[in-house]
Amino acid sequence: MSTIPDVFEEGKIYHVYSRSVGNERLFLEEKNYQFFLNRYDLFCSDVCSTLAYCLIPNHFHFLVKINESVDNQKVVKAFSDFLNSYTKAFNKTYSRKGALFQRKFKRKLVEKESYLTRLILYIHHNPVKHRVTDDFKLWKYSSYTVYLSQRSTKINRSFVLEWFGGLESYLNDHESIKSDYLSEDFLLD
Repeated sequence: MSTIPDVFEEGKIYHVYSRSVGNERLFLEEKNYQFFLNRYDLFCSDVCSTLAYCLIPNHFHFLVKINESVDNQKVVKAFSDFLNSYTKAFNKTYSRKGALFQRKFKRKLVEKESYLTRLILYIHHNPVKHRVTDDFKLWKYSSYTVYLSQRSTKINRSFVLEWFGGLESYLNDHESIKSDYLSEDFLLD
């Protein structure tokens, strides 16, 4: 992992995540999840391509590849505007005040190939880890099923499927994962 976590570099892959203040729920209704993803697309799609994501009631994970010719300041602003936009709308809708996220967001540079593979698996298995479902394949707020479809998507499906060596390997790797395979390095701190 990177020793310089606070700079986004073009062409690099990052794990971006955050959790709610006081373990509050970020998503109170079904429509909140879609609104969150719409805000993410609106603010972040120009600065990065999305490789994987998962939304859990009190936190989120995005795996992103920073677009070419995009500097750190533009990426930070995009993610900050995204989270601020969601917080303002959430607070207005639910007559709430104050910060919604513990911190704007955290990021970890993905430097090793093995880390990239394990991180995609971790993100997709996150709903089981946090006991919001017994089967990660059934969690609607994850990018896992995007790779099984031919429908148009904003997820960089070709990059990830190529990375795994095709759909069959993608599926096999997701099925064969063991809980001890996911080290503490992936946990939110």
